[in-house]
Amino acid sequence: MASWTEKTQLMDGQAIRRALTRIAHEIVEKNKGTDDLVLVGIKTRGMPLAERVQARIAAFEDVQVPVGSLDITLYRDDLKQRSEQPQVLGSEIGVDVTDKTVILIDDVLYTGRTVRAALDALIDIGRPKQIQLAVLVDRGHRELPIRPDYVGKNVPTSRSEAVSVQLAEVDTDDQVIILEQTQ
Repeated sequence: MASWTEKTQLMDGQAIRRALTRIAHEIVEKNKGTDDLVLVGIKTRGMPLAERVQARIAAFEDVQVPVGSLDITLYRDDLKQRSEQPQVLGSEIGVDVTDKTVILIDDVLYTGRTVRAALDALIDIGRPKQIQLAVLVDRGHRELPIRPDYVGKNVPTSRSEAVSVQLAEVDTDDQVIILEQTQ
């Protein structure tokens, strides 16, 4: 049975803060302000990232952009392949996304399947005017034609590696590390 060992740290807490600040500025700039924006974090780690982006936008725009969370558990295309029963956490967006620009936020973009599931879940909630994607780390290896609008860090990886985003709200510390599969 394979196990994982830490190979290298990609980002520390300060690098994560800088990347999220840059993403927040890019979101406001690309959308010419904050009108009709809604930030939606994909559970689990996308939610604290969305809240952090919201706080940064509030700091320099003095506006509270609505933020919500999206549970994609039942939209995953690998549900039948999983042996354990999925745990549904529920989506909590709190505003109607119809005719809004939704910024979907996640920690790592890999194959694109999580984002595809999130798009399906979001469309079931309402019909946004536009959906944009922000990710902290883009590691490549896409299986679907999905590309992020905002990226904290592009990191070429091999398929025998994993990217682990750790956030203080969920884990013990803020860091992004590459794990390497060992035999």
